[in-house]
Amino acid sequence: MTKAELYEKAKMLPLLPGVYIIRDKRDVIIYIGKAKRLRTRVSQYFREGVPHDAKVTQMIEHADHFDVIVCQSEFEALVLEASQIKAHTPKYNILLKDDKGYSYVKVTKEEYPRISAVLQKEDDNADYIGPYTSSFAVREMVETAQNAFLLPRCSRRFPQEIGQGRPCLNAHIGKCMALCSGRISREAYNEAVQGALRLIRYGKKDIVKTLEERMAAASERLDFEQAALLRDQIAAIKKVAAGQKVVVDESVQMDVMAFAGAGPNSCAAILRYRRGRLTDKREFLFRGTTDLAALREEFLPRYYLDGEEIPKVIAVDEAPEDAEDLARLFSETRGAKVQLYVPQRGDTAKLVNMAYTNAVERLARESGRTDRQQRLLDETAAVLGLAEPPKVIESYDISNWGDGTSVCGMVVFEDGRPKKSGYRRFKMKTVFGTDDYASMAEALSRRAAEYEKGGAGQFAVLPSVILLDGGKGQVSAVKAALEGTGLAGVPLYGMVKDDHHRTRAIVTADGREIAISMHRGVFTFISGVQDEVHRFSIAYQRENQKKKAYASSLTAVPGVGPATAKALLAEFRTVAAVREAGVEELCRAKGVGRAAAAAIYDHFHPAAPIDKAP
Repeated sequence: MTKAELYEKAKMLPLLPGVYIIRDKRDVIIYIGKAKRLRTRVSQYFREGVPHDAKVTQMIEHADHFDVIVCQSEFEALVLEASQIKAHTPKYNILLKDDKGYSYVKVTKEEYPRISAVLQKEDDNADYIGPYTSSFAVREMVETAQNAFLLPRCSRRFPQEIGQGRPCLNAHIGKCMALCSGRISREAYNEAVQGALRLIRYGKKDIVKTLEERMAAASERLDFEQAALLRDQIAAIKKVAAGQKVVVDESVQMDVMAFAGAGPNSCAAILRYRRGRLTDKREFLFRGTTDLAALREEFLPRYYLDGEEIPKVIAVDEAPEDAEDLARLFSETRGAKVQLYVPQRGDTAKLVNMAYTNAVERLARESGRTDRQQRLLDETAAVLGLAEPPKVIESYDISNWGDGTSVCGMVVFEDGRPKKSGYRRFKMKTVFGTDDYASMAEALSRRAAEYEKGGAGQFAVLPSVILLDGGKGQVSAVKAALEGTGLAGVPLYGMVKDDHHRTRAIVTADGREIAISMHRGVFTFISGVQDEVHRFSIAYQRENQKKKAYASSLTAVPGVGPATAKALLAEFRTVAAVREAGVEELCRAKGVGRAAAAAIYDHFHPAAPIDKAP
């Protein structure tokens, strides 16, 4: 349908509450909304002369037809809208991504363990506490524990550097026990580490009491150095606790939320208070969205009804139109009353202002990055001869180690920055041996097929530009592979390297080379893309080789074939973990019975055979 036809259809709708579902030409749902009066809300989208922000304008351009579900009340429409959005995740409804992944507390396994906050687990034999969804909370926990127990944060190695050099500034200002001085025993240090871990796991409750008892015991046995260390730890814990400002009653759970807009973007900032203290800060950035009232109305149910903890109190900068219905829905979901309100004065009003300041600051940082990236993308478009700056760049690289297997890495840059959620990996299915041209053609053919069948995630996105790690051969092979597909019209370029493996030039689809070395910004950007896709594909190849090595070492066990080895690795991740597992644990692997588990155990523990009877 045309926009005019959609408007005429919208004018026929009733003035009743309900949910509207907008679809594109492929009958794919692209937006779901609710309305107090369906006719008024839906007709606004398609009436000429009504201004919309960038996201809504784009949605309207792709709209082909719509359906509505009439409800008995606004509350019923709110509940239905929330369930439908969760079920279909339409493209133009807001995406709640806030730059947060899982975070962990890392505890190294060494003579003098170290505690740190990390974003991902590594295969380094360390212990990890987590995962936590808030990197802010993890950093705060680790810093608090380090301050409370005076743990070192320097790069010195222990025990190698104990007694070498003078203690650092942290020791002089009372933030470190000065392990490097040699006055702290290994036992005392490890007790401090364990105390820090208890503080991270369980909070400060009962820790001070325990430390005071240990300090008294150390004094009685005349171990004054240990007593002094414990005294300093107690003082540090009390100081840290005093520095955490209590802003509400400790029994209150509260989220403080504010929205801000600047230029084409908007931001929602949330401060989470638990037991009266700030425990987390979250920020959500929305591009191309400037209608804060509409954003606030959609954001609140999406955020809290998608598995997020609903607190007793939600303080917002402005009340959404359906605030009463939202409070009722949150209360029913939580199983207890939830207060949703706009504070007018007092401490909570100040906290809302603080949340607003955080949202504004995030937009300012984003604006600075966007301006720089936009200038870079404008320059890239000019150098490559593109009609407009590339919004989505996909880059591909083939990796093979000469063993007859090849893989392809695909990385995505959106608005000039890596989009890790869009990265994909391909293992060759039809190409055998080392043939980079054929492998690249297969990977892009499969990418095009996923796009044409409406694949999910990044595969549903039409890229602005495709960059290949390679020259004329790769570009020609991919150009032929994409002919007649939905990706045939996407500008295609190769990234050529010099003898020192550095980006030298860009190859166009017709084989022409474009020198980019004189364009410093473009050269740096393209080199960064090429380095990233190369790193990603190599990492995938190494992962496969590692799995093969693991599997081959397991297949050396009598009675363990490739399928059993694969099942064991899927369950235990590493051969070392298989070696350490007991028979009952081995039986958890798919397809591994007790007799096979006993044989595996005997292979790794020849000096300790076990009873193989069932």
